[in-house]
Amino acid sequence: MIFGICGSPRQQATDYVTKEALKMLEDKGFETAYFSVRGKKIAGCMHCDYCLREKECIQKDDMYEVYSLIKDCEGLIMSSPCYNGGISAQLKAVMDRTRAMGAADIDFLRNKAGMAIAVGGDRAGGQEPAIQQIINYYVLTGAIPISGGSWGANLGATFWSKDTIEGVKEDEEGFRSLRKTVNKFAEFLENVEIE
Repeated sequence: MIFGICGSPRQQATDYVTKEALKMLEDKGFETAYFSVRGKKIAGCMHCDYCLREKECIQKDDMYEVYSLIKDCEGLIMSSPCYNGGISAQLKAVMDRTRAMGAADIDFLRNKAGMAIAVGGDRAGGQEPAIQQIINYYVLTGAIPISGGSWGANLGATFWSKDTIEGVKEDEEGFRSLRKTVNKFAEFLENVEIE
């Protein structure tokens, strides 16, 4: 199963492209699951170390839906709008709260494929630094970051929304980067057996 996490608190451009990525993977025969931070209660990590002792997070909120889906996935897609040249606070909270998963099983993402999508209001609105944050998360958790490769999708899929859903739908270059990244992601998953 491929699990897509949309890190946008709004149901607009990032939500749209995340669902498009999952549709592309479904067309290739993959089962998918989707989670949006929109309207969810996900508190930031308190670094209280409860998870180190009890192997679960002390905060009982919507993050518990994410835990089971990450555990069962073979590939993870994280997407974010660009906020001040980086990812959203909501997606960062999701990342930080997986510390509880690492406390229970340090290899919870090891060798799973990871893909990143970033949406900016400007063409150069912080998409690559945002994707870099997602890639750093994958590297630190043992996931394997997959990009679309050279010539347009070096780190992952990037979109220019012009701050509208219509803008992202019209971004042909963004969709080219998404197709390239989805194709490489699917190719990796089809050719590598995830433990």
